[in-house]
Amino acid sequence: MRLIGFIIVCICGGLLLYGTSEFPDWGDPASPASTHLSNDYIEKAFDQTQVPNLVTAVLADYRGFDTMFETAVVFCAGLACLLLLRDYSRKKERFYRHVPTGVILQVKHPEKKLPVGTEFEYMDKDWVPSDLIIKNVCRILIPFIQIYALYVVAHGDFSPGGGFQGGVIFGSSLILLAISYNLRTLVQRVKEKALGILCALGVLVYVGIGALCMPLGGNFLDYSALTRIIPWDPHHIRAYGMLGVEIGVGIAVMAVMVVIYINIASEGRHDEGL
Repeated sequence: MRLIGFIIVCICGGLLLYGTSEFPDWGDPASPASTHLSNDYIEKAFDQTQVPNLVTAVLADYRGFDTMFETAVVFCAGLACLLLLRDYSRKKERFYRHVPTGVILQVKHPEKKLPVGTEFEYMDKDWVPSDLIIKNVCRILIPFIQIYALYVVAHGDFSPGGGFQGGVIFGSSLILLAISYNLRTLVQRVKEKALGILCALGVLVYVGIGALCMPLGGNFLDYSALTRIIPWDPHHIRAYGMLGVEIGVGIAVMAVMVVIYINIASEGRHDEGL
């Protein structure tokens, strides 16, 4: 089976490499993208969208369908990781010996009650003595990282940034919490059900804003149709519509990133790991 899989991969890879020979040369000014699309975007993007950041205007407006399906792909990746790695089997008690110190501790399931006065500690597989400096420094940094992530999402239409970048930054702040404290602290503060809901909510926000434009007389993701319920300038409405979908993207990316980390770090058990 491995040989067959290897042959299939080689054949598919060869076909993909052969197909790239039909692509125009890198930076070719005579390519279709350079002669038709680029000039139109550069000349008309700001007048049509009121968004100074040309990249955001293209991704969230002109190519809104592509970005929506990219967000859906991110959601599917998180869902697949959860379905394939999640382990719902009951955990058994075991003993763990911390090699540097020689201390032997009993690892127990957190839901199992122990006799009163029994001094056992539920701990990570790769447990090391806690570091007060690391914990406090990360505890101070995490709120600022999250504020910066919100800034990147909200300011993506004026400067480099957007939902994907802001979502990754916010998700990294939660992962930093797990690394500096332990995985159980993250799982206790951000529940698995909440992460699952946020994964779907991010995609739903994006699709919902696009679908809302249709009963208002516009096409799907035609943000200017929102002027029927928000009496502002149509160009500014398009900018705010893009901000809404960027928020949805940020929510989905953040939740999926944390879901993938938790399941990979703990092998789907959600109790041990970095």
